[in-house]
Parts: sequence; C-alpha cells; structure tokens
Amino acid sequence: MTAPGNPVIGVLALQGDVREHLTALAAADAAARPVRRPEELAGVDGLVIPGGESTTMSKLAHLFGMMEPLRERVRSGMPVYGTCAGLIMLADKILDPRSGQETIGGIDMIVRRNAFGRQNESFEAAVEVAGVEGGPVEGVFIRAPWVESVGARTEVLAEYNGHVVAVRQGSALATSFHPELTGDHRMHGLFADMVRDAR
Repeated sequence: MTAPGNPVIGVLALQGDVREHLTALAAADAAARPVRRPEELAGVDGLVIPGGESTTMSKLAHLFGMMEPLRERVRSGMPVYGTCAGLIMLADKILDPRSGQETIGGIDMIVRRNAFGRQNESFEAAVEVAGVEGGPVEGVFIRAPWVESVGARTEVLAEYNGHVVAVRQGSALATSFHPELTGDHRMHGLFADMVRDAR
C-alpha cells in the first residue's frame, strides 16, 4: 500500500522514453509504474504520456485496447501529463495529422507536429514555466511540437520564441519539451502535486 502522500503515477509504456519518466517521478516522491493495459491504467492516480512518435503511439493505443479507457479516464478528471508526443496526444485537435492519427484529447488546444524542426534541429533551452519555482526549466526539444492556439479554459504556462510550449487545463498538463532528460525533476514535482491535490 502506498503512503497517503505518495501518489501512484503510471507512465504509458507503449512507446517512447518510459524509463526516464519513471526515474523522474520516483525523484518527485511518486510511486511510479509502467502502464500498458486497461487494468493497469485502472490502478493509477495519474498518468504521464511520454515523448516518442505520436502516430505510432496512437496506433499502439488502439492495438492494446487503451484508447477508449484513456479517453474515459482523462474525461473523468484523472490527472495526466504529456511531454512532446504526449502533448500531441492530449490535444483536442492536430493541425497537420497523419492519416488515421487520433488523439486522446482533454486539452482545448490546436497543436502543430514537428514544429521546431527535424531530429537534427533538436536543441536545449531555458524555459520559464509559471508555477515552477527556482528559475527556468531546462527543456530538451526533439522534433518538438508547439501549441498554435488555446481555448478559453486552457492556461498558457510557458512560451519559447513566441510559441506556446507548456499548457494546463484543469488536471491536464502538457509540455513541448522533455524535462525527464535533464535531471531537473521540478516539472514532475509539479505534476505529482497536481495528482496529490486531485486525490
């Protein structure tokens, strides 16, 4: 049994940088576990959707019978945090979807895939994120999306070069960048606090 202060947070383990998120969540005092199946999803208080390839993730979610359970949990208010491809998965609309690509939805935003360029144009940058104390977060941008526009209920937490790169809507959080690759666990700490508050 997990202590009351230690939420159980899953990492969607269909594809992407799962291990790094599990490490970052553990550093943020969460009980972290991989989630691949609906019965595993049912046992977590919150979920991280990692970076990876959003089209592949969408297809695998259907293959593993996860898409509808994910949508249902997000609709019912389960805290969720998406990074890079995870941000795309949480968007209500993709500006330039691949054929057959679907999202979980949950954040009223329109996103553009690979907006910052291809793999060889990846970069790191300091990003000031509202609600995160202690100075800028070091963000790793790898074929990163950006948020083209947000609805009235969506709060913009960070911008980089005039583009929205972090948002929050209720219990859903999303960033264009990968905080799990830097050793700075403050974004995961923010999310773990969101999960504790939701409990």
